[in-house]
Amino acid sequence: MRIFLTLAIILGVAAGGAAYYYKHVAVQSAVYYRTATITRGDVVSVISATGTLQPEEVIDVGAQVAGRIESFGPDLDHPGKTVDFNTIVRKGQVLAVIDPTTYQAQVERAEAELESAEASLQQMIAKCEQAKLEWQRAERLKPTKAIADTDYDTALANYKIAEANVAAARAAVRQAKAALEVAKTNLGYTVIKSPVDGAVIARRVNIGQTVVASLNAPSIFLIAKDLRRMQVWASVNEADIGRIRLGMPVHFTVDAFPEETFHGTVTQIRMNAQMTQNVVTYTVIVTTENPKLRLLPYLTANVLFEVERKENVLLVPNAALRWKPVKNMTSDTIAEEAEKRTSSDERKETSRLWVLEGDVVRPIVVETGLSDGLVTEVSGAEVKEGLEVIVGVDTNNVNKSAQGTTNPFLPKMPPGMRRMPPPG
Repeated sequence: MRIFLTLAIILGVAAGGAAYYYKHVAVQSAVYYRTATITRGDVVSVISATGTLQPEEVIDVGAQVAGRIESFGPDLDHPGKTVDFNTIVRKGQVLAVIDPTTYQAQVERAEAELESAEASLQQMIAKCEQAKLEWQRAERLKPTKAIADTDYDTALANYKIAEANVAAARAAVRQAKAALEVAKTNLGYTVIKSPVDGAVIARRVNIGQTVVASLNAPSIFLIAKDLRRMQVWASVNEADIGRIRLGMPVHFTVDAFPEETFHGTVTQIRMNAQMTQNVVTYTVIVTTENPKLRLLPYLTANVLFEVERKENVLLVPNAALRWKPVKNMTSDTIAEEAEKRTSSDERKETSRLWVLEGDVVRPIVVETGLSDGLVTEVSGAEVKEGLEVIVGVDTNNVNKSAQGTTNPFLPKMPPGMRRMPPPG
């Protein structure tokens, strides 16, 4: 019986001690605040988007006739080599040659048909002259009644028919000439030439490959006219498109040069929207200079549209605007004192910062301005450069007892945190 009584006393004392510790000692643990300093600087409001780099002008060189690729044209800058990827080409330079055998035969046939048509024309002209002479003879004999009226009518009809045959023969000659021009043109199309000065960014055929020109001309080469000017085709969400305007400055980066920022301007806002999984986006064209040819076609660009910029303003981290004291994070005294120091008019404001004054934290009502997502412009009667504001609280890393002893097994207080003595 005494053993049970002794155990009950020991357990009661232990429970009472634990309760006293958690009520009077643990609550009195020191509270450490993470602070940040109000600084002065520039803030930019941006709209972020993703885009793809494109040459400003791209020419898709195709084949207008069908046939087998016989050869590629010579590379003028590298003797002994042929046109390939990245080749610099000039206007009128030979890019490729299609087997001309079929089209050469068509030219020869058209030439023969033209010669035949011209010979037929000469025959028709001779027959027309003969019919004309017969009609003139009949016309001289008609007044003397030396020829019957039917013979005169026949001579006149033969002459008119001969003239019509001559006209038809002349038309046949013109038709043969047109057929010859078509055949010669098709033969010329077997030699594919560059329509502009530029650089080959894609070669889509190989020697020996047969291209078939039907309703759509098959693509042979893709030529960028001038790679010193590039475009970024950015996809902008419909919620942000209303803030995009022509001439707006743009900054973007590419994964190929992550530490370098490139600049451009908005030159076109396309109205042809695209919908992907119920998300509507608009294509915005950003033009940028590329004098060193570092930007390559089809690189992915991370684009920032500069909506608004303010310089030399007071800035505070957004975390400071979001933080506010919570009763279960600090002592009831701190929260209650903060509420007492906040007037009814100040409670109506939605933006406030908190500063440490002695044993309590005090709110400062501020007006917020431009934000870039990380920092926000602030202004107010008590706002000044260098003022330290609270951005968070941490009571887990460093704990001190009410008697001032320190737990040697816990890590030291990290830099940038301030200790507030326990209230009371």
